[in-house]
Parts: sequence; C-alpha cells; structure tokens
Amino acid sequence: MARKTVIVNMIVLFFMVAAKADIISGDFNQQFDVTWGNGRGKIINNGRLVKLQLDKASGSGFKSKNQYLFGKIDMQIKVVPGNSAGTVTSFYISSLGPAHDEVDFEFLGNLSGDPYILHTNVFVQGQGNREQQFYLWFDPARNFHTYSILWNPKTIILYVDGTPIRQYKNMPSYNIPFPNGQPMWILSSIWDAEWATRGGLVKTDWRLAPFTSLYRNFKMQVCTQFSPPSCHQEPWMTDLLDKFSARKLKRVQKKYMIYNYCSDVRRFPLGLPAECKHS
Repeated sequence: MARKTVIVNMIVLFFMVAAKADIISGDFNQQFDVTWGNGRGKIINNGRLVKLQLDKASGSGFKSKNQYLFGKIDMQIKVVPGNSAGTVTSFYISSLGPAHDEVDFEFLGNLSGDPYILHTNVFVQGQGNREQQFYLWFDPARNFHTYSILWNPKTIILYVDGTPIRQYKNMPSYNIPFPNGQPMWILSSIWDAEWATRGGLVKTDWRLAPFTSLYRNFKMQVCTQFSPPSCHQEPWMTDLLDKFSARKLKRVQKKYMIYNYCSDVRRFPLGLPAECKHS
C-alpha cells in the first residue's frame, strides 16, 4: 500500500511539474502548425525556421497548437527585404472570433530605402482602436531581431530586442477593459494590405513576388487555463516595468513613436479613451 501511494504521489508530482510554466523553445514542429497558404508557408531546417511567403494569389501563416492564458513569448523575425510596399508581416496573440482579445506586432512594408513602420494594437472583446506606431532604430529586414509579448494579469508589455516600446496596464479601478479572460493563440502571417503603405498610395509590385519573411528562435513561458496555481507564481506573471525600464520606455516613445492614439484628439472628439488619461 505504501509503495502504491509513493507511485501515485510521483505521478501527481510529474504532472504538476509538467504543467508549470517551463521555457519552451526551439522546434516549431512541436509547438506550431502552418495553417494557411497552400504551401507558401513552410517549417524547415528540422523545425528551427519558418518561411512565410506572399504572392498575388495568397499569403501564409502559422499558429500555435495550443491556447494560453498569459505568457511571455519571444520570436526572432526577419521581414521582407527591399521593396516591401503593400506587405504586412505579423506576430500576435489572439483568441480569435468576433469578440476576440488580441495583441499585435505588424510590420508595414515600404519602398526600398524607406523605413518599415511597426504597427501595434490591443483588442479587448473585439474592440481595438488602440494603435501605436514606431520607426525602429534598425532595418528589420537586414537581420533577425527579437520581438516579445509579455501578457500577465497586471499588464501587457511589448519589447524589441529586450527594450520596452509599449505598455498597456490593467486598471480595474478605472473600469478600463483589459484582456484577461480569454485564452489566446500565438500566430504569425504575411499578407497583402495595400492600405499599409502611405495610406494605399503605393501599390504592391507583384513582379517582385514571392515576398518572404523568416521566423526562428521562439521562446515561450506560458500558462493555460488548466495550469495549477504554481504556474501563476512564476516571476513573469507579476512583472511590471521597474523605474529604469519605465524611463527607457519613455525615451523610446519620445524618439521613435510616430503615432499614438492617446494623442489623437481629432479622432476622439468626445474625449480620449480612459486608459490614456490614467496611464
């Protein structure tokens, strides 16, 4: 009887450890599926690299095999080089559906020599309109760079190469909506959006197709809605920006932000959204 109890306890302990927010990395085949594109999206190099392509017929994309309720996700991306006008390369988390929650990185392509625009957004229950846009301090098509989403019950923070560029806080005392009830998928895609370059004035040059973006070296620390309490005790689950990081965020936004919905008084004539007043 004692031996049986020990075995049962060992099994329980194994599943508790397995369910904890371990660091998952490396093999796209184990964690993701190419979900659309009719062969334009491929997992290659023994699962270490994803190639997404766009031509006039279709783009392509991949999605995590599982949904997660909170997580810290890093993805290295190299976007379309050269004339990328009209293309959008994305990395985001979303619950999908009409009342979806979502957090976006979108790279808006441009003419050769002109900088990419990094477009970010936060959706809660299907409502977005929380755009912030940036010029990056490097060419994201020349080399791989790491883009990170931290999502925990207190905050959402977007990072570029470890530098915070955006924060969206959970502020329930001000009745501000925050995405904390719907598990989300991890998704990436490349697609045609001619509106993306100078408001649609510059069209996609399909003679240059296929357009290719590359993804590698993902790392995830995640919880699911079924994870034990130990998962919610992980350090990243309570992460907030310290004073040093908050100052860095402020400097980045001052120098590189080119659009902030919280400054667009013409767009919100009845008053800026509540989170803009209390951030």
